[in-house]
Amino acid sequence: MNSLLKTILLATTVLASAGAASAADVTLNIESWRNDDLAIWKEKLIPAFEAKNPGIKLTFSPTAPTEYNASLNAKLDAGSAGDIITCRPFDASLELFNKKQLVDLTSLSGMSNFSPVAKAAWSTDDGKSTFCVPMASVIHGFIYNKDAFDQLKIAVPKTNEEFYAALDKIKADGTFIPLAMGTKDLWEAATMGYQNIGPNYWKGEDGRKALIEGKQKLTDPEWVKPYEELAKWKPYLGDGFEAQTYADSQNLFTLGRAAIFPAGSWEIALFTSQAQFKMGAFPPPVLKAGETGYISDHPDIGVGLNTKSKHPEEAKKFLTWVASPEFAEIYANSLPGFFSLNSSPVKMADPMAQEFVSWREKYKPTVRSTYQILSRGTPNLENETWVESANVINGTDTPAVAAEKLQKGLDSWYKPGK
Repeated sequence: MNSLLKTILLATTVLASAGAASAADVTLNIESWRNDDLAIWKEKLIPAFEAKNPGIKLTFSPTAPTEYNASLNAKLDAGSAGDIITCRPFDASLELFNKKQLVDLTSLSGMSNFSPVAKAAWSTDDGKSTFCVPMASVIHGFIYNKDAFDQLKIAVPKTNEEFYAALDKIKADGTFIPLAMGTKDLWEAATMGYQNIGPNYWKGEDGRKALIEGKQKLTDPEWVKPYEELAKWKPYLGDGFEAQTYADSQNLFTLGRAAIFPAGSWEIALFTSQAQFKMGAFPPPVLKAGETGYISDHPDIGVGLNTKSKHPEEAKKFLTWVASPEFAEIYANSLPGFFSLNSSPVKMADPMAQEFVSWREKYKPTVRSTYQILSRGTPNLENETWVESANVINGTDTPAVAAEKLQKGLDSWYKPGK
């Protein structure tokens, strides 16, 4: 064999080997609404997984949060969705599972790292099948400007009476807007208003389950009272709050123009990076000193497997890693304010994240009242709660009228026990 032929054969062999290696690499595409997390996936999560799983590559492809559900549904129906589906909690993902667009992950290795409560947001109503790996929850409360509180000599409020006394003092001084919240985007009023303070009135899970079972109605005092409280917030919001967007509220607070932000823990990373003042957080004030307090500790994000994935085994390797303590540690510290649902304890470095999660020791957790079962029909209770929460604060509906509208809409399609 002459040298030229040997060279050709050698080159062919090398190219063939390279082609085989390249062909062995599998790329998994991750669908998500968390476009804010793109850098964290690229810089931390993806490198950590790929380092231990040669031959499997990950691509994180987020869609704008408000467009995600519609976009994902269209892609799933067309067969063009990614391998890994980031899962909204409760009904939206359950619908995908019922349509056989998400794989049953009940027996996935690592699923034992999660309690039944942690898995509930991504399980069937009977709890027999789980279709997404739980990733994180978010906790509601209030983030406040510590410098403002120190300047005005205000103690962190623990009761409703102390809360309104603080708001009155902030308003009387005039330096700061007492509460940074607007009603234009609707969901802000419901999520950071009604669902934030409401559990203290309907007693968390007891009330939520009673509503599902038909033992309570939205017109009952424990469901109307939170709206009565929201109506009291109006004088403490900034001028023109009716036209104020969620982003406007964030800016008012981080620029130091407002003293208190009705919040979800997901604000922590953004606020820490932007605010030039010291911050703290407090849970929803209880009605009276010594009463049991409740917090919305809401499962927010999970990940599932597209039934039409061409790489199910590699995808399951990734999902098993998501179920691991290693992922929980990286994720919780990369995204302070998104708290791991893994049973393994996670040590967090961020002080405000530590503050939020410490409430789990003293307060009873619950989830948003509209997310499970009650928003499966039309009108959608979650979306209608957005509207009525804004209406109550704006003063266009009384609390009683808002409650009547919501219950009437629910009664039109929901029959408890059926």
